[in-house]
Amino acid sequence: MRLLSAVIAIPLLLALLYRAPTWGWALFLALALAVGAIELFGMTHPQDRASRILGVLLSLGVMATLWFFTTNAAALVALLFLLPTVALFITLARLGSIETAALRAMAMGFGPLYLGGGLGSLALLRRDAGTSGAGFVLLALVLSWFSDTGAYFAGRFLGKHKLYEAVSPKKTVEGAVGGLAAAVVGAVVGHYFYLKSLPLEHAIVLGLVAGAAGQAGDLAESMIKRSAGVKDSGGIVPGHGGILDRVDALMVTGTFTYIYVLFFWPRP
Repeated sequence: MRLLSAVIAIPLLLALLYRAPTWGWALFLALALAVGAIELFGMTHPQDRASRILGVLLSLGVMATLWFFTTNAAALVALLFLLPTVALFITLARLGSIETAALRAMAMGFGPLYLGGGLGSLALLRRDAGTSGAGFVLLALVLSWFSDTGAYFAGRFLGKHKLYEAVSPKKTVEGAVGGLAAAVVGAVVGHYFYLKSLPLEHAIVLGLVAGAAGQAGDLAESMIKRSAGVKDSGGIVPGHGGILDRVDALMVTGTFTYIYVLFFWPRP
C-alpha cells in the first residue's frame, strides 16, 4: 500500500508543481496546511474543537502573511509579536484543564509558525526563485524523499546503534548517515539534471545541511506524537498516516532551501 500510494502520488505532485500557476501551487499547499493543522491541533487540543479551528485559521493566517507581506519587515515583526499574545488570549478564553493550559498556549503560539512557515516556504520558493522556482521546490522534495529512503534502507540492512530511542525507537545512527548520504546524492543529481543554476559545491553543502535538518524535523514530529500518545498524526494518506507524517521533514528542507535562495544563491 505504501509503495502504491507513492507511485500514484509522486507523478501527480510533480505535474502540479510544474504545470499549475504559482497561485495554484500555493492554494494546494494551503489545503495541505489546513489538513496538517487539523492533525496537529487535534493532538494538542483533543477536547477543544473551537481551539482547533482557531489553530487552523492562525496557521493559514501565517502563510497568508508570509505570502502577501514577504518584503514588509514591519508586518513580519508584528506577526512574531502578536502571535504568542493571541495564543495566550485564546487559551485564557478556552481554559479547560489548568494543568495543561501552558502546554496548549505554547502549542497555539508555535504550531501556526511551524506549519505556516514550513509549508509556506515551499510556496514562496516556487514564486521567489524565478525560473528556477519549480526546480528548487523539487530539490526540497528530493532532499526529503532521498533522506527518508536512504535512512530506511541503511537502517534496515546496516542499523545497529539506536539514534534517539526515547523519541523514535526504530531509527539508527547508520540509517541517519545513509539518509544524509542519499540527500547529498539527491542534491548533486539536481545540479546536473534539473537545477543547473545551483552550483555543485552549494548543492553538496545544502544536501548536508538540509538533509540533516530534515531528519531532525522527522524526529521532532515523532516527539510531538509520542508526547500526545498517538502513533500517526492522522489517516488521510493511505498506508502513510497523516499529512504531518509525510511533510515533517519536507517542511524543514523547504525552509532551509528557501533560506539558501534568499541569502546564498548566486542568482543567474
